[in-house]
Amino acid sequence: MADMKKEVDETLDELTDYVKKQRWWSRVFGKNNSRPLADKYTVGTQIAIGGVTGWCAGFLFQKVGKLAASAVGGGFLLLQIANHTGYISVDWKRVERDVNKAKKQLKLNVDKPSREVKTKVQEVQIFVQNNIILMGGFAGGFLIGLAS
Repeated sequence: MADMKKEVDETLDELTDYVKKQRWWSRVFGKNNSRPLADKYTVGTQIAIGGVTGWCAGFLFQKVGKLAASAVGGGFLLLQIANHTGYISVDWKRVERDVNKAKKQLKLNVDKPSREVKTKVQEVQIFVQNNIILMGGFAGGFLIGLAS
């Protein structure tokens, strides 16, 4: 009996050491992460994973978006109040000139996307094509997260 307990303890120690050496994503997604999720999980699991991650992303997007809009709107409102009360003076001609200059620079850079952008877009397209069910769940979860 004592030998069997010792053998079980040794096996558990070996297993614990093995698990500690593995990365968490390898334990969740498996060794070969390049395969599409459709090969690894059932349709229900893919929809659940996509839905939960989409809901989390949508919920965070909603909260951060409200915060950012409040900060930008509040800052603009304070600047307008300060301008009208005379605390600051804004050179609107200079602002217009700087905005037009920025528009011209943006137009020049938009005409030709860089090679890095093209490769990232292609990678995303391939990922979406390989994991279309997961992406459907993510999109639905994202919309629900925005609405909640």
